Amino acid sequence: ADLEQCKQLEELHTHSLYFLFGESMDSKPKAYVGETDSFIDRVYEHNKNKEFWDTAIVFISQSGSINKADILYLEYLSIMLAQKTDKYNLEENKRIPKKPNLKRHEKDTVEDFFIDVKFLTEFTGFNLFKSFQPKENKKNIFYNKNRGANAIVLYDENGFTVLKGSMVSKDVVKSFTWKEKRNNILKDIAIEKDGELILQTDKTFSSPSTAADFCIGSSNNGWIVWKNKEGKTLDEIFRK
Repeated sequence: ADLEQCKQLEELHTHSLYFLFGESMDSKPKAYVGETDSFIDRVYEHNKNKEFWDTAIVFISQSGSINKADILYLEYLSIMLAQKTDKYNLEENKRIPKKPNLKRHEKDTVEDFFIDVKFLTEFTGFNLFKSFQPKENKKNIFYNKNRGANAIVLYDENGFTVLKGSMVSKDVVKSFTWKEKRNNILKDIAIEKDGELILQTDKTFSSPSTAADFCIGSSNNGWIVWKNKEGKTLDEIFRK
């Protein structure tokens, strides 16, 4: 929806590193890492040919200090680290770039730039480069027992993480709108034990309602259904 407005930004017609983000039917959201000589020209191609994405983040140097070789090295660093952290599905990146041959001082400059890339990507809410292991804080732990679920969620700066060991509902109501995606996630991260469906790893969601819907298999107001040990809701603690 913002592509027309982006056309007015002259700085997007230069060398750039960019990421595309979107949801998928798998347990992990999708991302694409790319480089281009003109983001505006490239993004219109992606708008026609890549349906998964709804958000793009673009990195440029307004001073012109980043050249084509530097951008190729940034692309390489981004893909290598994103593969290592394994938070996003990178299947759209069918070609893995070779490591560019830069001089040492050039690498140092680009790697400094990449520190900002990592920080700003995470700051905007995309954990492409962050290997997240939640630290439990009793104040931010909430529980949900509905439709056979017995789930625990951790609320922190990364979102709402349903913790390993949580029991989730085995079925969904007829009106549930993302049954296929839920089933795909459960195939990856849950096992059935003694007739119960148990998570074998943590799963982070961007909203409490999505986390609740996933656990319960129905539509919910997550700010109300998640409660701490004292019975207080997320809404009571963080929004009132």
